[in-house]
Amino acid sequence: MKTYDWIVVGGGITGAALSYELGRVGFSVLLLEPYPISDRASNATRYSYGGIPYWSGTTPLTRQLCTEGIDIQSHLTDELGADTEFRYLDLVLTIGLDEDVRRTLAGYRDGAIAPTLVSVSQACELEPLLDSKAIAGALLFKHAHVNPRRLVAAYCSAFQRHGGTLIHAKLERLLCDRHRTQGAIANGTTYHANNVAICAGGMSRQLLKDAGIHIKQYFTHAELIETKPVDLKLRALVMPATNQRMQFETDASQGEIDALWDESDRELAPPSIDPGAIQFLDRTIEIGQLSRLLTNPHAKVDAVQSEAKIRSQVGKVLPAIASLPGQWHSCLVAFSQDGLPLIGAVPDYANIHIFSGFTSPMVYVPTLARRFAAFANGASDDIIPQLSPLRFA
Repeated sequence: MKTYDWIVVGGGITGAALSYELGRVGFSVLLLEPYPISDRASNATRYSYGGIPYWSGTTPLTRQLCTEGIDIQSHLTDELGADTEFRYLDLVLTIGLDEDVRRTLAGYRDGAIAPTLVSVSQACELEPLLDSKAIAGALLFKHAHVNPRRLVAAYCSAFQRHGGTLIHAKLERLLCDRHRTQGAIANGTTYHANNVAICAGGMSRQLLKDAGIHIKQYFTHAELIETKPVDLKLRALVMPATNQRMQFETDASQGEIDALWDESDRELAPPSIDPGAIQFLDRTIEIGQLSRLLTNPHAKVDAVQSEAKIRSQVGKVLPAIASLPGQWHSCLVAFSQDGLPLIGAVPDYANIHIFSGFTSPMVYVPTLARRFAAFANGASDDIIPQLSPLRFA
């Protein structure tokens, strides 16, 4: 009977990157992921815009993580031996007609790199599909971008070349003896390990809850529309300068609301929409995003109504994009109370770890997976302990 050093649960960007990095430093690793990469229908990575906001750090900690993250991302194609489609493109953050332009700009003053304020005509020159009558201006960043699906596939392939084991199986439960893990059961098979890392994104809270473990990690239900390859050309990544989801997440995990997360089928706030779009190099476009705060990770919503809401809001800014034929999708997006990920041992349980809650996964995950693997291998690290779930204990 083989005992792995690590079982990693979840094969999105977090699990794939962590598995690769753990294997890279010499651990034996089993990665459990229910679906093949081409069929991860509810995986948040599958429907990520793929942006790398390396400019967004507002504290010494986040600025360091952003600097390290963009450096690693820029070299991953060569390191992993597969094209992640890393590139730079314009990020156009639209300012609505009802917003104060200067106040919106001031909201970005703490970032490591300041945006450029551009006029309506300049914004439309950068992205001709914008409706000039719908915006008061825009903020411009030189943005970095990858294809999330290709990035995960590259991580998984490199992980297996390093001797890692990838099995497509759904976790049924953790094997726990009192407060210590012994492994996991997936698809009826028992796998033994010295350590288990939960990297299941928005499902991490539920998986741990099923094992009797309560942790302060939360999730939104994110909804968007994905098109097939189209001839229409979207030059920039377009998003609103005022991001509703960020405030949404902050409000949804504070004070009395926190206790409501353990109640089933609660809607903690009305839905919010951040109208935007991104086109990948294969010419598919993702249009969104609508976010819901529902405590049931398996909650059902009216897809037809949701799609209509997304198209209506996006149509005000990008009318030609909003009318494109496409398929509605939803996924869970994990977050924490303070906007930083949860990384490290779960309080009061030996050898069960969490690696989840990434608000900006494409910039934070590569560097924190690398740091965590080195930390687990005995190296000292001044950042990993700061991200421990113990900070909310």
